[in-house]
Amino acid sequence: MTEHPLAPEVAEFRETFAAIRRELGRVIVGHAELLDLVVIALLAGGHVLLEGVPGLGKTLLVRTLAQVLELRFSRIQFTPDLMPADILGTNLIVQDDTGRRRFEFQPGPVFAQIVLADEINRATPKTQSALLEAMQEHAVSVAGVSRRLDEPFFVLATQNPIEMEGTYPLPEAQLDRFLFKLRVAFPGLDELREIADRTTGPEEPAARRVADGPTLLGMQGLARQVPVARYVQEYAARLVLATHPDRPEAIDAARRLVRYGASPRGLQALLRAGKVRALADGRLNVAIEDVRALALPALRHRIILSFEGEAEGADPDDVLRRAIAQVDARPLPAAGP
Repeated sequence: MTEHPLAPEVAEFRETFAAIRRELGRVIVGHAELLDLVVIALLAGGHVLLEGVPGLGKTLLVRTLAQVLELRFSRIQFTPDLMPADILGTNLIVQDDTGRRRFEFQPGPVFAQIVLADEINRATPKTQSALLEAMQEHAVSVAGVSRRLDEPFFVLATQNPIEMEGTYPLPEAQLDRFLFKLRVAFPGLDELREIADRTTGPEEPAARRVADGPTLLGMQGLARQVPVARYVQEYAARLVLATHPDRPEAIDAARRLVRYGASPRGLQALLRAGKVRALADGRLNVAIEDVRALALPALRHRIILSFEGEAEGADPDDVLRRAIAQVDARPLPAAGP
């Protein structure tokens, strides 16, 4: 049997993916699925929103990722008094040796390749929206001039749960720019013991650099070449439509609890991330299992609950699980290209 021409690149992709995960695991205790999803999102060219109460290692995860990847890193601490210019940069008047004055652009911390937006929901919506253009267009506009950001460019944002005091809900348009929303769970007993051993001992664990910008861009390019069969696309599309209460494909829970379902970006996120997941498993095709495994992180933040859903304390994850079960129960067309 003839070897696929991309087989060596797939093997290298899988090896690099495993190396990044291994180095993250040297510092981060537990959260195996969370670490997998963060790496998948980055290699799919997407941004990640990490949600959890303070002290669960969200910021440490992003800092460790910056250590593993040879990319420029910056951290923005979001606070209620943070202004858009504090993120994007501004034009300042500077004076040269001859006494002549001119405007010179001073770039803000968004001009990096890995940007940690720490506690993003502690800033006002005006400041939160300063990231919108950067996340979508990989460029920022200041004083009428558009400036490109260096590639690859990733935003990894952390947020505390909305019900905590002093937080501002992220606008739906900005939430939709995140490829994944990941929930950071509280560690169990064994993990707490391991955290204590690693962080209170004589040596602090550190991660090695295993990849750089050109490597990541090459991996992203390879992921885009992974084919998606028509029946897998249809499965993902049916899953998205099942969350829309006004569609005939909607599940009963969506009709009762959801105001707006997942956007077309949700479908794109499922397929882009599915390609990376397939390559990390050594496959050159996206399977339905890839879509099913990524449905919650890719779609949970794109579902807007109705008043009834909020009153009942409904969880978008429960709606998605029911949607997966219903789509699984419906026959798909025969497998084909």
